[in-house]
Amino acid sequence: MKHSSVKKSIVILKSSGKFLLEFLRWAAIAVVVGCIGGVIGAGFHMAVSGANELRGEHPWLIFLLPVGGLAIVALYKFSSMLESHGTDDIIDSVRGTREIPFRTAPLIFISTVITHLLGGSAGREGAALQLGGSIGYGVGRIFSLDFKDKHIVVMCGMSALFSALFGTPLTSTVFAIEVISVGVMYYSGLIPCMASALTAYGITRLLGIEPTHFALASVPALGLGPLLKTLVIAAFCAGLSVIFCIMLHGTDAGLKRLIKNPYIRIAAGGLAVIALTLLSGTTDYNGAGEQVILNAVGGTVKPEAFLLKMVFTAITIGSGFKGGEIVPTFFVGAAFGCLAGELIGLDPGFGAAVGMVAMFCGMLNCPIASIILSIEMFGQQGLILFAAAAAVSYMLSGYYGLYHSQKIMYSKFRAEYINKKTR
Repeated sequence: MKHSSVKKSIVILKSSGKFLLEFLRWAAIAVVVGCIGGVIGAGFHMAVSGANELRGEHPWLIFLLPVGGLAIVALYKFSSMLESHGTDDIIDSVRGTREIPFRTAPLIFISTVITHLLGGSAGREGAALQLGGSIGYGVGRIFSLDFKDKHIVVMCGMSALFSALFGTPLTSTVFAIEVISVGVMYYSGLIPCMASALTAYGITRLLGIEPTHFALASVPALGLGPLLKTLVIAAFCAGLSVIFCIMLHGTDAGLKRLIKNPYIRIAAGGLAVIALTLLSGTTDYNGAGEQVILNAVGGTVKPEAFLLKMVFTAITIGSGFKGGEIVPTFFVGAAFGCLAGELIGLDPGFGAAVGMVAMFCGMLNCPIASIILSIEMFGQQGLILFAAAAAVSYMLSGYYGLYHSQKIMYSKFRAEYINKKTR
């Protein structure tokens, strides 16, 4: 009997030791990825911010947008990356169906800065996910990680760069393990992704980069009235997210069919953005548009802002410029939410915040990450309202999504395994 107890204790100790070693191994790898991601993310943040500031000081730079587009296509063609599918490639790499060349990192870094400097309408998180994915994949090769472990280290890189740019480490952690296959979270990546996200976040704070946070002037108390108004905004944002996805994918496919030559296509897109900027009489829709988001959360917005941003971004990304769609998604959600809030009697600033969370969820199909995002960006007040908005937007946005490679594993309407890619 004693012999059996000793044997069982040894087995338990060996098992515990194995888990401890794995924990330490992944913690070490994740910290390395987080350090690299934090430094590069900080540099990328400074470069993009500097590009936007420089364009603000010299508005004439927008007239060079077609030339910048030609440079971007030339860079990708020279690097044999012209057929790259951006963030979709990163998602595919986590599933093991695609390798990520390390040259993806400098290419997306340079091309995104060019897009922002010259007035293209784009964000920066698409570049962050691609930067992070390529960094993670590169670290995986250096550490000679096997096929399955490389999937996790790519997610670590995604978490690190997302965290570095937005200053939202918990959202970054959950987003990376939730976005790949909706309904099946990669919990094996929880510790590695959290370690890399927190490390990157710490580095950016040491370098003086402030996290993305908005102070809401008023948050309604939980009650039937505010809840119903919140759900109305969320429902409309779900529909808007579907329209935005269709616009982004449709413009990309349509322009490729209409203009086969990538040089002519991107130059034409640049000219279209210039023309739209002159017609609108403002540069609000060039670059990321962060000032408009701040104004919307503050309670003021132009009624047409959300529609124009959708058009500007669809043309910019669809014609071949680089960047991302999540910050434009925040812009659209904030602008629409602010407008809708004023119309239905909800505080416009709070309406803008609800719109941002609901659009993020509708476009990316990540309800848990969306709820955590609301806490990290707006604080704990109104959490139940934000959670309700994310839930409604998730269900009503159907099977549309920003990334074609993303899979919806379980039906949004019933307990049924469907395993289908987003539209």
